Amino acid sequence: MESPDARNGVQLDAFRPRPPLTAGNAKVAHGGFDEPGYDNCSGYGSRVASLGSDALSAYETLDPPPHYDFYGKTEVYGRQKRFRPSLFQLHNDPKDSSPPIYEETNAEQITGEDSSEDEEEQKEPPLEPTRFGWIHGVMIRCMLNIWGVILYLRLPWITAQAGIGLTWVIILLSSCITGITGLSTSAIATNGKVKKGGTYFLISRSLGPELGGSIGLIFAFANAVAVAMHTVGFAETVTDLMNEHGAVMVDRINDIRIIGIITVTCLLGISMAGMSWESKAQIVFFFLIMLSFASYIVGTIIPATPEKQAKGFFSYKADIFATNFVPGWRGPEGSFFGMFSIFFPSATGILAGANISGDLKNPAVAIPRGTLMAIFWTTISYLIISATIGSCVLRDASGLLNDTLLPTTSSEDCVGLACQHGWDFTECIANTTCPYGLSNYYQSISLVSAFAPLITAGIFGATLSSALACLVSAPKVFECLCKDKLYPFIGIFGKGYGKNEEPLRGYLLTYVIAACFILIAELNTIAPIISNFFLCSYTLINFSCFHASITNSPGWRPSFRFYNKWLSLLCSVICVVLMFLLTWWAALIAFGVVFLLLGYTLYKKPEVNWGSSVQASSYNRALKQCAGLNHVEDHVKNYRPQCLVLTGPPSSRPALVDLISCLTKDLSLMICGNVVTAGAPPSVVQEASSESHVTWLNKRKVSSFYRGVVAAELRTGANMLLQGAGLGRIKPNVLLMGFKTNFSSDTPQAAHDYIAILHDAFDLRYGVCLLRMKEGLDVSQSSQSHVNPGFDGGPEAIHTISSPSHFQTTNTSFVPIEADPQRSSVFQKKQGKKTIDVYWLSDDGGLTLLLPYLLTRRKRWARCKVRIFVGGDADTKEEQKQEVIALIKKFRLGFHDVEVLPDIYQSPQPESVHQFEKTLDRFRLHTNPKQDCDSGTASQQGDSWRITEQDLERNRAKSLRQIRLNEVLKDYSREAALIIITMPVGMKGVCPNTLYLAWLDYLSRDLRPPVLLVRGNQENVLTFYCQ
Repeated sequence: MESPDARNGVQLDAFRPRPPLTAGNAKVAHGGFDEPGYDNCSGYGSRVASLGSDALSAYETLDPPPHYDFYGKTEVYGRQKRFRPSLFQLHNDPKDSSPPIYEETNAEQITGEDSSEDEEEQKEPPLEPTRFGWIHGVMIRCMLNIWGVILYLRLPWITAQAGIGLTWVIILLSSCITGITGLSTSAIATNGKVKKGGTYFLISRSLGPELGGSIGLIFAFANAVAVAMHTVGFAETVTDLMNEHGAVMVDRINDIRIIGIITVTCLLGISMAGMSWESKAQIVFFFLIMLSFASYIVGTIIPATPEKQAKGFFSYKADIFATNFVPGWRGPEGSFFGMFSIFFPSATGILAGANISGDLKNPAVAIPRGTLMAIFWTTISYLIISATIGSCVLRDASGLLNDTLLPTTSSEDCVGLACQHGWDFTECIANTTCPYGLSNYYQSISLVSAFAPLITAGIFGATLSSALACLVSAPKVFECLCKDKLYPFIGIFGKGYGKNEEPLRGYLLTYVIAACFILIAELNTIAPIISNFFLCSYTLINFSCFHASITNSPGWRPSFRFYNKWLSLLCSVICVVLMFLLTWWAALIAFGVVFLLLGYTLYKKPEVNWGSSVQASSYNRALKQCAGLNHVEDHVKNYRPQCLVLTGPPSSRPALVDLISCLTKDLSLMICGNVVTAGAPPSVVQEASSESHVTWLNKRKVSSFYRGVVAAELRTGANMLLQGAGLGRIKPNVLLMGFKTNFSSDTPQAAHDYIAILHDAFDLRYGVCLLRMKEGLDVSQSSQSHVNPGFDGGPEAIHTISSPSHFQTTNTSFVPIEADPQRSSVFQKKQGKKTIDVYWLSDDGGLTLLLPYLLTRRKRWARCKVRIFVGGDADTKEEQKQEVIALIKKFRLGFHDVEVLPDIYQSPQPESVHQFEKTLDRFRLHTNPKQDCDSGTASQQGDSWRITEQDLERNRAKSLRQIRLNEVLKDYSREAALIIITMPVGMKGVCPNTLYLAWLDYLSRDLRPPVLLVRGNQENVLTFYCQ
């Protein structure tokens, strides 16, 4: 066939799709396939826009090119959001206006219908919140948070203790830990779009709400307390300056409290003014620190004055560098780990940028680049300062100008390196009373500086910037945690205000917490807990990266590739070790809080699904264990009744679900099967595969799988489940069904098919159980039906499948399907001191005995007494009883009450026989005696459910036995909690299905207790051997 071309008037170029809209050009008002020739797919039933020519219909298509809107969750101002057409729209005839319920449509697609109205009302674009780049938002913020008072007041002292060499080792080791954590953070931050919530968001979306929620709460609290720590450090410096000039308000402790409260109040005002003001303040602090660094570097180059030489500063000297390169341990803290524990908190703060992830222009780019650059430059600054100050300043100096080396003093009497530079500090060195030098004077950087007030300004900038960063980080993290609603009573703090969604309530809460800890006014008391909480966060970040990598989940695709899962694991272990090395009691507190919150989250099981690596790991473990079972041979000792329960919709037969759950919970497999029958529209598939059934089971706390199938008839669907349910060796071996109580009023073919399912199960070597209750099992309303025909369903339920009352399409508002009610059943209650009567009339392999044993292991059945009834002769009744007791004892089931019933072999009452025969009337084949034998045979073959006189005569003994058993059951088990009886087996080809069903019906008829008919597959499920 000739292709249409320009000669035929068809312009194919008109149908060329526009380039797909990407995130980069998402602000374009029109594009993609919202042009002539392409449908915007915003509603079901909309077709391709007509171009005014019938010839063009061959080129109309709903199948669009890739588009950014199909994957994004956010909308762009100025245009309507586009949606990918559903498979139903592409696959089905457009004339079909009834899409199935199972067609999934997300909420954005539905709300997109009204977007045009919103655009008309919204004349101006929404205000764009303040967003920061990687330098301003992450790098500078992290650098300010890393630099602190330890840089100015403790690094020179650490250099004197550990020497320049080991100080570099301490710095590099700390930087390795923070660097690896930064790499892990970068990997997690680039594995998808990062929203606000910072560290909590990264951990919770990677490890799930259990660990994410616990670490998020303590991390937010740690940041709040860190505000107090940095503010107290600032207040101590101010107090010391006041003391030097003789200015005291009350006393030292109260002065720190007063200055601290005033300072944190001012910082609160800056924070609540908005992120723009906070960022401007950070720039000022950064500028002050840079000036202090410049003043220090210049000071190391300027020749030392006599006053500075008296205090140990001699500018750069090779011999001073050589002496200070090796350790000079002093005091109880004089060790490598002692110095490391003091220095490491100064290397923390790398998460300051990630904590404001919601305020970054592009978090996936800003967090890796800014965090790693901040770690690099702060590490360089620490190395330079430790090396330079160790090359310029002695460890000990007196500070006295008179301690110059006299010409009369011999070099042998002068002690210390100062002797080579014309100074004699022998006396204070000998007495260990030197007030100056690296080992004694914490303000050595101020001493070296060209202008000492700039160092004080740097200390102010470092402490205030760190306090401000923590004051902003804590509410941001806490706001995200509150919005996720993992914990009670904190939702009030999740409300945001303004264009930036500022958590003003969170700011106030952080302020209150910080103010309480400022009142302690003791830096050494606050710091240990802070460091351990931060280390705990680093531990989980590294473990998150490792765990996400080791699960090999296809969803783990970080664009940042420069990480290693084993390094992340190593760093996670090192962080745990450091927690206990720094302060063991604070580490115990941190882990205690984490496990307490973890236990609460595991108990509450919040309804969130973030696609965490824990979920991926669960799948991997389950898959590996299932595959591993292929190498394990079946053994009778490991037999478990793995149940396929034909419940229909599980909510329609709660009693059946509850009883089988008692048998299988935490023990074996349970699958609820639902067969949807008759010629139903495509929408009925949703009823078979709807997630609402699983939700109902979960709310009922039933450990069960659910499987729904659509079949032409019940037997076909049941066969599908019998042969296809399960995975590997985890597959059902027992079929459980509700008893067909309406068989006498139902069609004979339905009764025939019902029994055919039992024969199919026996052919597949299944055990079979039937549950019958006097009040019936089906509690569903007729309007809800797809009740499986044959399971307590009335005649109207056989071929009727009601149309769904609610369905969702792309052009209708979303109406959620109502959850099925949780109706109670008798098997949910405690059974008390009743009996479970077991009629072990035939040996089926032991399943009849195993099921009551499993029931009595449950609390609600534990007080029930199990009575075993067996048939026997009156003459040897006692001997048979002892034999059965001995056999049961070998099985270790704990059943001791055994009774032999010789009267089960007696003839039944004539009234009972007459009633049974009356039940069979509608199924019997009434032949004309004058009719030819061949015609009778043909009639019987046409109606296989018919019962002939030959069938009745051939099975007369078995029929009378079932009638008599019903009389015995009424005599012995009227008050039982449950009757379990071995189910008779009807031989195929010998016993018609309708006759077999009549046996089962009469056997369990008119009994008040629930009756469970059980028949194993004639293979042992019990053994008294140990191998």
